[in-house]
Amino acid sequence: MPNAPPAIPLLAAVDRYFDLMFDNDISRFDEVFAPSAQLHGLRDDRLRLLPAPEYKTALASRPSPKSRNAPRRQEILLLDFASPTQALVKVRVRIDTVQYVDYLSYHRIDDAWLITAKSFHVEKTYDAPAG
Repeated sequence: MPNAPPAIPLLAAVDRYFDLMFDNDISRFDEVFAPSAQLHGLRDDRLRLLPAPEYKTALASRPSPKSRNAPRRQEILLLDFASPTQALVKVRVRIDTVQYVDYLSYHRIDDAWLITAKSFHVEKTYDAPAG
């Protein structure tokens, strides 16, 4: 899409992120995250750091929200371009019983928008579905 407005390919990349967070289909992981991506966030008052390969393994080892019939909630809160090859996207996404606010740093690498850093915040937790 060389002639597409800059936001269109980035929005498609964000959709791929939302899909991955819902279905855990790690065959598409490398279309979402750069191999060197780092994920950071506080969990139980402790900073958690996950390199992309560890996050890929974590996604593969747990049931997807889709398979658990969890509600799907996602929204883009902010889209900010620093340049034609760098952007920041703030999203809200529910992953199973946890609702996050994520800051996703994107870089356009070989004409593909990939997440190079993710900073996550647990905004809300929900009770697990009965059953």
